[in-house]
Amino acid sequence: MEGVGREHDSSVALPVEDSGAAKDTTSASTKPTRRYPLASWVAILALATLVGVYIFSLSLKQNGMLFGLRQTNMIEKEREQPCHLPGFPQTEIPYLHFPTPNTYSRKECACTPVRFFAILSMQRSGSGWFETLLNSHENISSNGEIFSVKDRRSNVTAITQTLDKLYNLDWFSSAAKNECTAAVGLKWMLNQGLMKHHQEVVEYFNRRGVSVIFLLRRNLLQRYVSILANDYDRNTKQLNGTHKAHVHHRGQADVLAQYKPTIDTKSLIAELKRSDKLAADALVRFKKIRSIVLYYEDVVSNRTKLTDVLDFLKLPKIKLSSRHVKIHTKRLRDHIDNWTDVSNTLNGTQYQSFLNGRR
Repeated sequence: MEGVGREHDSSVALPVEDSGAAKDTTSASTKPTRRYPLASWVAILALATLVGVYIFSLSLKQNGMLFGLRQTNMIEKEREQPCHLPGFPQTEIPYLHFPTPNTYSRKECACTPVRFFAILSMQRSGSGWFETLLNSHENISSNGEIFSVKDRRSNVTAITQTLDKLYNLDWFSSAAKNECTAAVGLKWMLNQGLMKHHQEVVEYFNRRGVSVIFLLRRNLLQRYVSILANDYDRNTKQLNGTHKAHVHHRGQADVLAQYKPTIDTKSLIAELKRSDKLAADALVRFKKIRSIVLYYEDVVSNRTKLTDVLDFLKLPKIKLSSRHVKIHTKRLRDHIDNWTDVSNTLNGTQYQSFLNGRR
């Protein structure tokens, strides 16, 4: 009996022990997991972001250094050409280039030095007409307003890559002279990324030996009228449903000249001030570049100004011509619908000089 009792006790004790173990297991499994506070997660995320930004910036810096190295190699390749002919003044050497295009060979003109230039201007300042005059020269290739395309001026890298392609003679346009080009350039409006990135552009121009031709307009009121008239034609397309900023026939010019814009005299002074300041700022910011300053009115009235440009580019002097026909040939008041209001607004102010042309 005692043995039975002990056996019974033993059988009873076992379940008690198992129950205790189960209780411990249950208590262990129901113990709440440790959670990090939200601030810790934010800190970890911020740290990971900073590391990512740092790695990305190193990558950009490395790419920029590689691009700068490629540019340096390209410039050195130009300067190492055995084409530097005797007789050029030492001061001219930085402005003489011997590009080696990737898309064709310059053949017998490989040792013809090429000068780089840029026409800096504002819309409706005669730059289109002026560029056609330059392109009538057999040795000049001015490739138009290439930075009117936003992607080409989206950042400094895009700008320099575009300029490199242009000045290496790999940019093709209707004005390209290819092998025997002696001066290559473009037309660049001040509001097309030029002033936004002026520091980098100045550095590039100085490094590559680019000369600047400023073409500005003294009569800013006449320029403003031209802007309004051009905007009107862009919307109405008066010439058989097409818009033309420049025309080659007198009849087309007469059609466009019939429009007489109405000017908001309340905003007129502010608009003229803005244009005047933009031109003045450009002259200051690019003053360290080899440059020449021209005014549209002077070129129209005195064609010897074109000879000055050819002297500036060191090119043979020939007669330059253009098919462009001037649209507004009458007096300024004939092109403004509310001339009396405009005249009253300008009278008695420092902007009276705009009517007769500024000195």
